[in-house]
Amino acid sequence: MQSTEDAGTRKILSAVSHGSIFFNALILSIGVPIAILLVSKDSVIKESAKEAINFHLNMWFWWTVAGILAWLLIGIPMLFVLGIVNFIMPIFGIFHSITKPDTVFRYPLILRLF
Repeated sequence: MQSTEDAGTRKILSAVSHGSIFFNALILSIGVPIAILLVSKDSVIKESAKEAINFHLNMWFWWTVAGILAWLLIGIPMLFVLGIVNFIMPIFGIFHSITKPDTVFRYPLILRLF
């Protein structure tokens, strides 16, 4: 892969893309990887930002499904599992971005729209 950014910048921007899920659950959290995607010229950073955007969209979908099912009391365990996934997977993404800056972390079992 062609690199236009140095390794430090790649580590930081990729980690921020994955860590943006912790900012809040609204527009700011998905806005950060969108901004990084639009500003960066590095292919690894762009792919990390796309992966973070896809993770956000998937989590929003599954939180909505679990919230609707929680009204029927069958979605409560799903809410618990989603909370764990929503917390743990971005940490894996951040760790991977810092330790292996030349590769993109791929979230397992998500639908990739971008």
